[in-house]
Amino acid sequence: MNNRGRILDREYPPIASRATTADVAALAGVSLKTVSRVFGGGVGVSARTAEKVQQAAKELSFRPNYIARELRSGGISTTVGFVIGDLGNPFYSKVAAGVERVLSRAGLTMLLAATDDESRQEPSVVQSMLDRGVLALLLVPISGDHSYLQTENPAGVPVVAVDRPLSNADSDVVVFSNRQGAVDAVRLLIDSGHRRVGFVGSSSGLYTHGERVRGYRQALEEGGLEWEADLEHTDAPTVESAEAATEELLKLGSPPTAIFAGNNRAAVGVYTALRSRGARMALVGFDDFDLAGALGITVVSHDPVQMGAAAAELALARVVEKPPAKPFESVEVPTSLTLRTSHFAAR
Repeated sequence: MNNRGRILDREYPPIASRATTADVAALAGVSLKTVSRVFGGGVGVSARTAEKVQQAAKELSFRPNYIARELRSGGISTTVGFVIGDLGNPFYSKVAAGVERVLSRAGLTMLLAATDDESRQEPSVVQSMLDRGVLALLLVPISGDHSYLQTENPAGVPVVAVDRPLSNADSDVVVFSNRQGAVDAVRLLIDSGHRRVGFVGSSSGLYTHGERVRGYRQALEEGGLEWEADLEHTDAPTVESAEAATEELLKLGSPPTAIFAGNNRAAVGVYTALRSRGARMALVGFDDFDLAGALGITVVSHDPVQMGAAAAELALARVVEKPPAKPFESVEVPTSLTLRTSHFAAR
């Protein structure tokens, strides 16, 4: 058995249960009702008794469950759920920062969960959020069918789609100007004299990439250039596959002189392939990333923090609105070109 198997098969001790209000009451020598009053604002409890309860809670590492208390008392939740894709993706952390900025001003707390970009996990993760009584739900959709959410917006928890719209369900949505950003990127390459511009990116079945592919084709048409299937690779979701796609473009009898990369991973893959082959080819990517500046890669930039803030504001507007509900909104966060050196003129 390999090391991985031993790690997965090992036995772990049971997780210790958290202290309850009953434990605190027993240690402090008071009633459950007194403990509830202390953590509910201290009304009707003497300072000496409150101090005993707080000391007992500290010794037991007890934390009151404010969410449960709010729901039991018929109050309104103060948490907003945010379901993202990959926790390791810095893009999502920036979006979450924008969400948190708006929620904190409203006295609310963000509850974060991730689907690991697995469509099968999304419904259960979302349901877990809803079961916790969140005030509103922000979701970066990955599933191909969100009909399970169709009843939430009209009569349940307001749902706001982030970065891409829901499928088979209606909601407010915040997206980037994906198509226009792609048009601007390819137009820059055409204006630099390039007449054979390739595309490397992920599946056009994904909303964001589909819009960018359409923007790529639109710019070619507007520039008087014909679309060629051999120049378009929409099968490169990873750095490695983008590198392989670039290798295929370089092998063409008449290779492109420039490439538009559909996201930051594609841009890294394209750059790696060009560098390893010593090939000279102009490059513009969609999404800025930490090394893009050091590598001199021109990119289509956007502000994830602004996206998160816009999504949180839409959610809060739904929470406070009175019937009849206004039509769902689609907000586009603008993009811009960050010019560096990689979009050099054609020779």
